[in-house]
Amino acid sequence: MRGRRPLGRRFGRLWTAYAVSAYGSGLGFGALPLIAVLALDASPGEVSALSAVGPAVGALIALPLAPWVEFRRKRPVMIMMDLTRFAAMATIPVAYAFGLLGFVQMLVISAVVAAAKIAFNAAGGAYLKALVRPDDLLVANARFESTNWSSIAVGPPLGGAAIGVFGPVVTVVADALSYLVSALCITAIGGREEAPQKPGGGPARAGALFDGWRHILGHPVLRALYFNQMAVAGLIMATEPLLAVLLLRQLGFPPWQYGLAFAAPCVGGLIGSRLARRVVARHGRHRVFRTVGTLRAVWLIGLAFVRPGVVGLVTVMAIELAIIINMSLYSPVLATYRLEHTPEHLVARTLSAWSIGQQASIAVLTALAGLLADATGPRAALTVAGLLMLATPLLLPRRDRTLQRDTEPVRNPT
Repeated sequence: MRGRRPLGRRFGRLWTAYAVSAYGSGLGFGALPLIAVLALDASPGEVSALSAVGPAVGALIALPLAPWVEFRRKRPVMIMMDLTRFAAMATIPVAYAFGLLGFVQMLVISAVVAAAKIAFNAAGGAYLKALVRPDDLLVANARFESTNWSSIAVGPPLGGAAIGVFGPVVTVVADALSYLVSALCITAIGGREEAPQKPGGGPARAGALFDGWRHILGHPVLRALYFNQMAVAGLIMATEPLLAVLLLRQLGFPPWQYGLAFAAPCVGGLIGSRLARRVVARHGRHRVFRTVGTLRAVWLIGLAFVRPGVVGLVTVMAIELAIIINMSLYSPVLATYRLEHTPEHLVARTLSAWSIGQQASIAVLTALAGLLADATGPRAALTVAGLLMLATPLLLPRRDRTLQRDTEPVRNPT
């Protein structure tokens, strides 16, 4: 079967690096909000601030990095960003061991990790586009997507159990070490990577920082997908700290159940990502964007009705399963379309602009949700987030000529 064919040894090593990092992050899923609740006794507003302020500052830091990433060899950039994340995360268990861990430190680490993640993903997307053939991009992105969801399925239950036995920072240690191993795997890819050619004026020319946004906003389908993705990602992530407070503090869920509630439904990620290529071949990308993009938005409101005990746990798992199946089908199609319709000399800046916008949306909506939760409680804030999510399909693209010729990737202008 074509979807299962090997994509080469170098892709295999890149995939291994991604898998190691993903499984480390899976073990540490929600680690910072969890530490804030259990170790620092943070309020709902503080937990939301940790999930909002750090990524917002990280997005600002990442902004000037985009042209820098664009015109450098991508593998060294990826290695550098992995090592940066390792060093930042490693400070948490050290500070905790000496009784020095504080909320400000957590905010700084959150910002550094967010900026490094944006730069890594920008370099990684550009590197992937150069590494595999255009008709293999959807297969490659689907493999990354399935790895991501499988890591979340396995990681949080193990992480929750480890926290119960060894304390709240043990999963942070695993997450930090995963970045170190990922850097070693990327180093092992080998091969010669040509240095990108700088266009006239170089990346330092006036306005180069914003070329990624110019490309997105000038492309009618990418523009619609961009605003829709910002809204969906922002609203989904805004619920994470609210759920942490609701489930762990108000409803009394133990950490292992909190992890299980998000881990078990991630098997849906394997289903959706494996279906992506077949669904696109049968129905086309426009239908995936419109139909699947709508289906992933209708479930979030259900989190407002979670109750204690087994019924509440099953409710969270069922809602997450429905969201994840649709997200995992949608995401690789979106990632492939974005790469195919971005010229090679703009890939890193476009991906950076996309990530920065998404992080900014997450930061703003998470902060607002935290303020609302402080005033009305986490359940009311979850209700508002769910109602807003129901409106996000209005931002999805309508059919046009760009989607009708979506099998034609954009070429670098000569």
